[in-house]
Amino acid sequence: MRVRAIRGATQLEDDSREHMLERVAEMVTDVMRSNDLEVEDFISIIFTATSDLTSEFPAYAARRLGFDDVPLICARELEIDGSMPRVVRMLAHVETHLSRSEVTHVYLHGAANLRRDLTKVREVPDEAPS
Repeated sequence: MRVRAIRGATQLEDDSREHMLERVAEMVTDVMRSNDLEVEDFISIIFTATSDLTSEFPAYAARRLGFDDVPLICARELEIDGSMPRVVRMLAHVETHLSRSEVTHVYLHGAANLRRDLTKVREVPDEAPS
């Protein structure tokens, strides 16, 4: 087993508690699914949120997914002029068999535009196609 760091980000449409919990849960479960991980594989997760998100702690969404004994922390993202609004980011430290190049970082919704340089970015549309 190796220790790897996995990044994730998602953008919210608005700052509501239920929307925060939904989007963060989606991001965490997508990181798990994309990297063949279970809760037991996580060492810790750092969540950051932009200053316009105040409705709920992002870590609470992970707690609801069963991350009861995994160290989690929330922090405020830097306020940089022109940065993307309503974004939650995560940096997870995990034990995995994956090599660094096999790790899939997950950027969802508008946050997919943050890291176009990553080859394994999966964009989720905000609305279902008509």
